Amino acid sequence: MDSLKLIALDETDLAVISACLQDAVFKTGDTAFHGKDRSFTLETNRFVWEEGAGKTFERRRAVLVLKQVAAVRSRGFDLKDTDTVHSLLAVRFAPGLEAPAGAIELVLSGGAAIQLEVDCIEVQLADVGGGWETKFRPRHPVSG
Repeated sequence: MDSLKLIALDETDLAVISACLQDAVFKTGDTAFHGKDRSFTLETNRFVWEEGAGKTFERRRAVLVLKQVAAVRSRGFDLKDTDTVHSLLAVRFAPGLEAPAGAIELVLSGGAAIQLEVDCIEVQLADVGGGWETKFRPRHPVSG
């Protein structure tokens, strides 16, 4: 498969990026807020869900870039512990009082999160390297 390259400019686009990043893993040290450029980057090892249900599974190195970021907050983890591994569950948008501003939340396992105050949705996701095989497919509890 070709490398993934996506841009999100609205909530519908962001939902596609969220689906592609479900179960991506990263270390705290793989995040960076660039105040001067008003951007936030997250380097991940994303699970390749779009390949379908084969006998083997794949992960790829990917970079998520969020632009027009005014502020970043986190909860549920220590920013100083750069080697802590996180699992990304979803990317969500909550509209602010004045459109198109709002907050993009990176929902992490264990109740942790990164919240980014943005002027608008301007998000890019791109694979930046080849894939590698993994034997493990992420599993989620079935609610019922």
